[in-house]
Amino acid sequence: MDGARSRQLIFACASGLLLPLCFPKFDLGLLAWVALIPLHLALDQCSKQRAFWIGWLSGVIGFTGIMAWVVTAMTTYGKVPEPISYAILLLLTTYLGLYVAIYSLAFVWLRELIPRYGIFFAPCFWVALEFLRTYLLSGLPWCLLGYSQYRELDLIQVADLTGVYGVSFLVVLVNVAVAELILWIMPFFRGFHPVKLPWELLTATAACMVLSWFYSSAVLSDRTAQQTHLSITVGVVQPNIDQAVKWDASYREETMRRLDRLTGQLSTDTDLIVWPEAATPFILEREKDYQLELISWAERAQAPLLLGSPALRFYPDRRPYLLNSAYLLGIDGMILGRYDKHHLVPFGEYIPLKSSLLFFLDKLVEGIGDFEPGPGSKTLSFSPKSLRHDKAGTPRSVKFGVAICYEVIFPDLVRQFAANGAEFLVTITNDGWFGPSSAPAQHFAMVVFRSIENHLAFARAANTGISGFVDPFGQITQATPLFTELALHATIPIKYSRTFYSYYGDVFAYACVIICALLCLFGYFRTKEPALTIITPA
Repeated sequence: MDGARSRQLIFACASGLLLPLCFPKFDLGLLAWVALIPLHLALDQCSKQRAFWIGWLSGVIGFTGIMAWVVTAMTTYGKVPEPISYAILLLLTTYLGLYVAIYSLAFVWLRELIPRYGIFFAPCFWVALEFLRTYLLSGLPWCLLGYSQYRELDLIQVADLTGVYGVSFLVVLVNVAVAELILWIMPFFRGFHPVKLPWELLTATAACMVLSWFYSSAVLSDRTAQQTHLSITVGVVQPNIDQAVKWDASYREETMRRLDRLTGQLSTDTDLIVWPEAATPFILEREKDYQLELISWAERAQAPLLLGSPALRFYPDRRPYLLNSAYLLGIDGMILGRYDKHHLVPFGEYIPLKSSLLFFLDKLVEGIGDFEPGPGSKTLSFSPKSLRHDKAGTPRSVKFGVAICYEVIFPDLVRQFAANGAEFLVTITNDGWFGPSSAPAQHFAMVVFRSIENHLAFARAANTGISGFVDPFGQITQATPLFTELALHATIPIKYSRTFYSYYGDVFAYACVIICALLCLFGYFRTKEPALTIITPA
């Protein structure tokens, strides 16, 4: 292997090793602004075919580090043998690495298609591929590049216009610009060929960063004016029930005692109490005795109780099926509303194509059965006791949306709650499947962007953690440690002031997709040069 190829492989591996460090638990978010530089250096003077394989290698290494928690979920709680778990992880990261491979190929292709200026559009291809990853094969937008910046609030408020994809665009743009600057400074990487300073790319990058910073600063400086004076107090309960015994009938009473004790620690000033996903170790609608017990707790707290519990329903032929639901239980015992999880976890809550292609598989995690998806976005409402304005004491009704577990990683799904009038947001989850891995922290970081995109406060209740609160501008106001049982509360603002993103959704991502499509058409027709007709004299 010659020196150039060895250098390309080393650089590609370097980017792959740096990418996991940008996300929790390592949390070196600023590293993301340079993590892709080695990959772009490796792509210099590289063929399209080689660029694809180099990008794939870099992507597989990077996603293996980011998604390593998959092995914990499958071996510890799914009872899958460890060698099979690692094989499944490699299969998953091989698929995810394809997105980096396609981006790398596109980068080299753009450089050839429009010399000097083609790479301006490289971030568009990255965003288009992230957008594709959000929806293809049920979607897995876990740890999109923009999520690495969840702590940089003074830069990422632009997400209320572009969604998280806009932040990914900025990160890739900076990586491309710096890589091009390095190639200009050190012609060694180009075989000592003279190179012009890429001042147009550097100027465009600097302009985008400055605009994003100014916009974010303006939004944050005006946050007091944007928030209403209305607020409510929300309590969240983190029972820390070990996943191994969660559905053990002999442990049911201990689970209920723990939920009772923690709920009782919340003050009677609390307007809403939130329990985690599938908090009840039984089907709520089928257990009358436990229903009465829960009603008594809600009455004692003088606050509605939002709790996760499976719902049992039947097909027309009377075959049973389950819904992963969130119930809003009033203090009078009435169910004020129910939201059924719409976007299920493939291989966790159901097996895709089970009736045909994958009939031989069972779920990778143990639970109580297969689930069916709910009908879609639906807001719940209640009347907080702290918002009584008239002399009769009639409280104001407040609407909110509930994202159950995996759903919170889908930007448009959460956006629909805001578009339907939600004044704050709640996510309930059971991250006990992840154990002490990086997944709970990665999962929690994504909530920050859902708050910024819609400028709505978030309350999060997780079985084993991380539970907490995020304000409408992405500030994490409280966050619990993992594997502790506790209850906490916070006063959060409520409002109905939809953002551009709440109104129009992923306009920015669609624009990137359209730009990529136009470039592909341009490249296609450009290569179809008309054949020359040679006329010979008679």
